[in-house]
Amino acid sequence: MSRRSWGLLAALGLALVFAAAAVLVAAGGDRATAEPNPRTPGSTSADAGFARDMSTHHQQAVEMSFIVRDRTSDDEVRRLAYDIANTQANQRGMMLGWLDLWGLPKNEASQLPMAWMGMGMEPGADGALMPGMATTTDLDRLRGLSGKDAEVLYLQLMTEHHKGGIHMAQGCVERCTVGPERRLAQGMVSAQQSEIDLMAQMLRKRGASPRSN
Repeated sequence: MSRRSWGLLAALGLALVFAAAAVLVAAGGDRATAEPNPRTPGSTSADAGFARDMSTHHQQAVEMSFIVRDRTSDDEVRRLAYDIANTQANQRGMMLGWLDLWGLPKNEASQLPMAWMGMGMEPGADGALMPGMATTTDLDRLRGLSGKDAEVLYLQLMTEHHKGGIHMAQGCVERCTVGPERRLAQGMVSAQQSEIDLMAQMLRKRGASPRSN
C-alpha cells in the first residue's frame, strides 16, 4: 500500500463529515414512518455520547493501523490495517458530522467517557480512555517492534480494541434514538466481530493467540 493511498484516509474522513448531512436527509423519510422521533439529541444523550466516545475509540484504531503499516511488510496484515483504518476513519467522520448537524460539542467536559451507558469511567492511569483501548505503554511498544513481533502485538491490541468497540456499539443499539446511528452501530457489531474472527486465525498462523483478559 503506497503512502499516497494511506494519505487519502484523512481526506475521506473529512468528506464523510459533509456526507453525513446527506445521510440524515435521506433517512428522514424512514423516521417519519417507522421512527417517529425527529427531536435533536441532547448533549448528554446516548446518541451524542456514542458519537463522541466511538470517534475517540476509532481514532486510536486508525493510529495503530498506521503504526503497523510502517513496522511490517506483510501484505496480509497491511491489508487488514488498511481496511480498518479506512472504515473507521470514514465512520469517525460521519459521527463527527452528526454532532455538527446537531449543534453539539465534540467534547463534553461535564460527562465522563461511557457515562451515556451508565458506566462513567475515569480514564486509566496509562492513557486508556475506554474499555479495549490500548495504553500509552502498548502503543510505545508497538512502535518499537517490527516484522512478526509487530504483527502479533497489533493483532492482539486490535482484538481487544474491537471487543471494547462492540460493547459500546451494542450500547448504542439499545439506547440511541436516531435510526441511522443505531444502524451504523449494528453494522459495527457485525463487522468488528468478523474481524475478530479473522484476527484469531491470523494470530494462530503466527503461533500466537489473543491476550488473556
